[in-house]
Amino acid sequence: MSARVTPRVPAALRSAARPGRLRAAALGTALVSVLVPALGACGGEASSASGGAALKWTSSYFPTHWDPVVSGSGAQFRELALVYASLTRTDEKGKAVPDLAKSWEYNNKGDVITFHLRPHLKFSDGAPVDGAAVKAAIERAKKQKNSALFGDLTSIESVEAKGLDAVIHLSQVDYQIPQLLGERVLQIASPKAAASPGELDQNPVGAGPFTVTQLVPGTKAVLKKNPDYWDAENIHIDNVELTSAPDASTVVSGLQTGVYNFADIAPSQADAAKKAGLDVFVQPGFNAANISLNTNKAPFDDDRVVDAVRHAVDRQEFVDKLTFGYGSVTDQPFPKGYVAYDPESENAYAYDPAKAKKLLREAGHKAGDIKLDLVIPAEDPQAEIVQAQLAKVGITVTIKIDKNWATPFFAKDLKFSLYGTTGRDSAAQTLTAHFGPDGPLNLSSPYAPAGFEAAIAKVRRTPLDSPDYTEVLRAATRAGLKSRALVFTYASPNLIAKSRSVSALPKNPAHLDWTGVTIAGGN
Repeated sequence: MSARVTPRVPAALRSAARPGRLRAAALGTALVSVLVPALGACGGEASSASGGAALKWTSSYFPTHWDPVVSGSGAQFRELALVYASLTRTDEKGKAVPDLAKSWEYNNKGDVITFHLRPHLKFSDGAPVDGAAVKAAIERAKKQKNSALFGDLTSIESVEAKGLDAVIHLSQVDYQIPQLLGERVLQIASPKAAASPGELDQNPVGAGPFTVTQLVPGTKAVLKKNPDYWDAENIHIDNVELTSAPDASTVVSGLQTGVYNFADIAPSQADAAKKAGLDVFVQPGFNAANISLNTNKAPFDDDRVVDAVRHAVDRQEFVDKLTFGYGSVTDQPFPKGYVAYDPESENAYAYDPAKAKKLLREAGHKAGDIKLDLVIPAEDPQAEIVQAQLAKVGITVTIKIDKNWATPFFAKDLKFSLYGTTGRDSAAQTLTAHFGPDGPLNLSSPYAPAGFEAAIAKVRRTPLDSPDYTEVLRAATRAGLKSRALVFTYASPNLIAKSRSVSALPKNPAHLDWTGVTIAGGN
């Protein structure tokens, strides 16, 4: 479920911070500029895109990979959603609603779910969107060696294709599946194109609202409206030019001059964007940042040291210095107000440096005894705040940058690090990722807090529309927060700056939904 730090989590951290990234990162693909031949667009022609309503979006999350299995469920899913559709999507309340699937139902036991796909749909290469395509997508996500999604699909045992139906057999009762199999985790590619994953990574083929006409990897993608998209009549944008964001300081001026009309921005840019007469869209999200501890390594194998770190953290300082008024403190992997946020657990470890010092003395440590390396993938102002706050209680922190951070982090070799996530649409998946014994965000694996696995299993057994669901979910959050492995700090929303020519966007949490969006003046 979803956190962007502000200033933002460095790109290296954002791209690495998701399940399975260790395996994906091991590949390292050298890509060349590609022109998708099927649509025959030339570079200049594609950019101008023959008029019409054009979205000119510059993004700091420009996709590294266009194969959704490799790209995974991090922030880049929003860009890939231009091309790929999913079984479900998320509405403004964060609930799963129909997308490629028109409906679904569980069996009485809750361990089989059948998705009924819309008839007469096809991918942009002409392949049919049917149960076989869903089966191929899920199996590829589970088995492809460089998949960044395999850890999200552990409840799925097998898939049967029956015409337009995809029958999913589960290894446990799990009512989270409609939430899970949306844009974040199951963007469905044409099985014909996915037969060559390396080629799909450069020539994306989906059944989403747009199709790619030109792709310069890492730099630029040009797309046009897909007339075969199931909801094409409500897509009013004709062309999209997606570019990798330049230096942050130039984005606002580019929006002012019309080079772009849409951009994701850091909170530090929001005031300048407003003063420039731009719309600043505050998009709700599931973002939360944390400090990760490895309780399998000294000194964090001593609960008193862990608690000392908890009480040494002043969350408000992160908010004040990094979010420019747009963020909020949080001691959970969810922002306040979200259904999974547990009010009973709020402020369990209040900022109390005197208590932190006392705990360290009780653990036998004098000021300066504990020296820690804080390993991160790139420069990050969060690290400096952590360093200064721990210094106040007598812990010496040295910041070390490791560009290959993902490898030791996901191998659980690090002792002390930082992490920011963009979350999941399924709250249960967020909790499992952070607190489960195999959770990719749990630096202390295979450790899990007592009672957590039973609590999360109960969440999965509880239908989403059950009157007990909220309390069952919050109880699982409460159980997870007993973990000694994570210290959450603050949450920050996603911010978008756009020209006033671009109409308002639906406020779907963490998602960009282009349904009904218009662009005045044809550009």
